[in-house]
Amino acid sequence: MFGISPIGWVHTLGSLPAIPVAAYMFARHGRIVPRSVPGVVYFASMLIGASTVFLVAHQPVSVGIGAVTILLLLAGYGIGWAPAGRAARYVETVCLSISAFLLMVPTVSEILRRVPDGHPLGTDLKSPLLLGAQGALAVLLVIGLTAQIVHLARRRQ
Repeated sequence: MFGISPIGWVHTLGSLPAIPVAAYMFARHGRIVPRSVPGVVYFASMLIGASTVFLVAHQPVSVGIGAVTILLLLAGYGIGWAPAGRAARYVETVCLSISAFLLMVPTVSEILRRVPDGHPLGTDLKSPLLLGAQGALAVLLVIGLTAQIVHLARRRQ
């Protein structure tokens, strides 16, 4: 179904829980909260997805996205254990928000290029619908990061 291999299904289903969990944390807390139950689910799901991308990637950029995602996850979750001072919360928030963005870019691309089965909405990576969706995600990232940083700065005062 949808031309996905068995390891592709492991990759897809393994990373899928990260989407609603991230949406929940963004809606509830305005950011991904690593030291929480949803934060642990997000970390595990993202790690499964980012690690298995090396087995299913068809394009070199996918390997780069997987590697950067793993680095961002480790930085975002690890900074809380380091004596980073006031900057820790900012680094944590930025790293984990970008990791969510890096999850959504290929997710949207794959959905638009596979659904509906046999007659996808976007036929290639230069599809106007796909480029528009990725542009909207980029704008959402910039607006979201700006709002998160402003909120964190106001909480400090």
